[in-house]
Amino acid sequence: MQDRVEISKLPSGVPGLDEVLGGGIPEFSLNLIVGSPGSGKTTLGQQIMFANASPERKALFFTILGEPPVKMLRYQQQYSFFDMSKVGESIEFLNLGEEAQSDEGLEAVLKRIIVEVDRAEPLIVVVDSFRAVVRRALVNSTGELAMQDFMQRLGVVLTSYEATTFILGEYEDNDTQDNAVSTVADGILQLTQAVERNSVVRKLQVVKMRGQGQTPGLQTMRLSEDGVIVYPRILKPAEVTHVVSPFEHRVKCGVPALDEMMAGGIPHGYSVLVAGPSGSGKTVLSNQFIVEGIQNDEPGVIAVFEKRPNDYLHTTPRGKEFRGLVEQKKLEVVYLRPLDLSIDETLTALRDAVVRVGAKRAVIDSLSGLELALAPTFREDFRESLYRMIGALTGMGVTVMSTVELPDTYSSLLFSPHGIAFLSDAIIMQRYLELDGQIRRALAVVKIRGSAHSKDLREYEIDASGNIVIGKPLRGYDGLLSGTPTRVKDGQ
Repeated sequence: MQDRVEISKLPSGVPGLDEVLGGGIPEFSLNLIVGSPGSGKTTLGQQIMFANASPERKALFFTILGEPPVKMLRYQQQYSFFDMSKVGESIEFLNLGEEAQSDEGLEAVLKRIIVEVDRAEPLIVVVDSFRAVVRRALVNSTGELAMQDFMQRLGVVLTSYEATTFILGEYEDNDTQDNAVSTVADGILQLTQAVERNSVVRKLQVVKMRGQGQTPGLQTMRLSEDGVIVYPRILKPAEVTHVVSPFEHRVKCGVPALDEMMAGGIPHGYSVLVAGPSGSGKTVLSNQFIVEGIQNDEPGVIAVFEKRPNDYLHTTPRGKEFRGLVEQKKLEVVYLRPLDLSIDETLTALRDAVVRVGAKRAVIDSLSGLELALAPTFREDFRESLYRMIGALTGMGVTVMSTVELPDTYSSLLFSPHGIAFLSDAIIMQRYLELDGQIRRALAVVKIRGSAHSKDLREYEIDASGNIVIGKPLRGYDGLLSGTPTRVKDGQ
């Protein structure tokens, strides 16, 4: 039996795309990039081309009936990936409009492509946009056969020249089903964009990629000044060198009395939910959690959504201390607040920050702010998305503390909105109480998965230094969480 032939792959030059494709773009493959007008096809095709073109690997970019090359280049050169020094040297732009509109149609287009490929001997070929030629070919009764014959001949020609080819076209979902183009193509990337209320969400799907395992499903995509960025919905799992039981190492939270209530601290790699009303001290507790970690050589990451990093550092109790830690690269504050944010984009930003500082702890402050920052379409899948995000972070060995704001209601006992409490391994509840004519704060450890913990409800205060100080258990009262507490008489 012959040894398996390894297929070399081209890096796409698109952040996140190689991870989704399964390692890159197979060399000598024929790929279809499809989508509606404005979905990013041309930008994606050029980004891949510029990432790989060189004097040794020349590229040809054919335009057919779309905008002329001069106009296209005027806008495309605004992207950071566009390298003008490669134009005319490693990359040539050619227009096939005259051939496409001739009586020969497809035949004339194919002849011109063969001539140019034979002359330049490129290893990368991009054809944009192919949809107009397809429509013209399908006008007559033999159009489908002519199209299939054309695609097969084009594929044979470009493969014989060992060129990796990308054909761009304005196809809808039903257009790519069982037609000549998709049948011959080795890979199909489908781009979509949807407008919902005041947000625009772009997504990418790898419909087909022969010979390798791609990530299934729709991946969030964004167009920025750097071009296309893809945010995989399933991140590549981190390499684990040593599996540590959560209970082998307890993470101190920075509040000694709370660590005592949690039987020594938070189990390593757990996700903790701190739930409470506005002003109850959720951010204060998360700050102590981060500082405690850094003092024990465990760098941290904080994700904020309501305030920009500078505003957050000026208003949080430990802002001055945090600014010093940021300068020392022991802490990174990640601000995420675009109008059409996705969980995948949030997770990618958090993962990158964790890697940059070697973080062992992460704070998400808050889940309420995260939900408001999401595009409407992502709010519908908030629980599923949050499950993936928390799972990915804890899978990297990071202990995660998330805060969530809840109304102080006495008619029901809630620990989270949307029923997300089950996603957390531990829950710390903060509440306001009215006792002896005063508003007081109290907290309790509601759960720690797989571990014993205190059942006490304990009063706490926030001191002048911005630290949570926990007092003794609240004794001698019934109904503290009902809103109408009563004193317990002695002996009862």
